[in-house]
Amino acid sequence: QVPLVESGGGLVQAGGSLRLSCAASGRTFSIYHMGWFRQAPGKDRDFVAAISRSGESTYYADSVKGRFTISRDNAKNTVNLQMNSLKPEDADTYLCAAALTLGPARTTSRNYDYWGQGTQVTVSS
Repeated sequence: QVPLVESGGGLVQAGGSLRLSCAASGRTFSIYHMGWFRQAPGKDRDFVAAISRSGESTYYADSVKGRFTISRDNAKNTVNLQMNSLKPEDADTYLCAAALTLGPARTTSRNYDYWGQGTQVTVSS
């Protein structure tokens, strides 16, 4: 088990920025690749970004590339998502997730083994 807790969501104007954080419990954080997804009520989870266990490799959805940055600090058991130039269509519940593999299926929710509860992001136009 890898308990994950997201924070940092809130209300921001279009064009603004937010920094989401995901804190993991336990001593095995560094063996997991981490991802961020977002989900609207009643819809599937959409891939946002992923980062390898070492932090050397990062991956982004086309819709956020150049605006969002994923990073991690294995000493602090945290993974962050810096979101800049936010748009109304970025508004969703954002969830972090942990996975043991990070192959081509990294953009699918089924690739991930553990999930946080999510943090809400609202973007006003």
